[in-house]
Amino acid sequence: MISRPNHVPERLGLLAASAMDPFLTEQLITGEQVHGGVDLAKVVEPLPEDDARWAVEPLRGLVEDAMFEFEDDRTRADAWLAPRLHATLRLTRREAADKRLWNHLALAVAPDYVAWRHLSGATANRPERRIAPERFRGAADRQCFSRLWWAAELFRNGPDYEPAETACGNQDLIHTVLRQEAVDHRPSAQAIVRLLKTGRVTTGREINGLCVAINAAGATLTYDVIGPDLPKDPARMRDWVAEAESAPPVGRHSLPQGPDEDPVPEESVAALTACFEDLFVTAPVRGRKSAD
Repeated sequence: MISRPNHVPERLGLLAASAMDPFLTEQLITGEQVHGGVDLAKVVEPLPEDDARWAVEPLRGLVEDAMFEFEDDRTRADAWLAPRLHATLRLTRREAADKRLWNHLALAVAPDYVAWRHLSGATANRPERRIAPERFRGAADRQCFSRLWWAAELFRNGPDYEPAETACGNQDLIHTVLRQEAVDHRPSAQAIVRLLKTGRVTTGREINGLCVAINAAGATLTYDVIGPDLPKDPARMRDWVAEAESAPPVGRHSLPQGPDEDPVPEESVAALTACFEDLFVTAPVRGRKSAD
């Protein structure tokens, strides 16, 4: 297993996907050897020096603690890391949509974590263990760190990260739902988590079937009418981002607090939970008996 590069930058930067090719070597993809870091730093676009958010040290601390704490069950690291990554790396959605930031975090700052978390197991068809390149520079729902940040952003309930922690505890949920438009509607996201928490939906097949049903019904049902949300106040997110410089380190044993936004109206979550539960009854779940 690879270790951290000899040269880890002190600050985050922007790394274009095209500039990553020389460093995504076979030795890195197989988890055998990491780049030195110095040459990679030459192709990184720096971010403003006066912004405390780009400091690397808090992020390195998080991934190192995650690797220590979850060595015996690495998938569990997602639920722990997602809210803490979101609370530490305070971004606007526009900033978080820039893949170059996540490219840099994965390849320059924490490639050892990417390998630790996503190095595949050996199989009969592929005896060699490998890391999918998309974990370094993939889509938002596949890249190692962006998937966690966006899951925390979309599933938090105002400042409460507990629903995001629940969502990230289910690999099928974050892999499937992050690609759905419905999850950008806060009451819908909370309703999906509630079905997971109550045990109504548990397996990957059930989650996939539910998402198919939600998307199909979305052509005729208007979810923001069934479960309306409160108007969004962009100033609250801006204030939270601006407070990054004075924010204390996130706790390791208790969840941090997210942006001071209003929670989702409970009546909207309840209405959509009932709606989605009805949709799930006839959802196309592979392997489920029709009597279900």
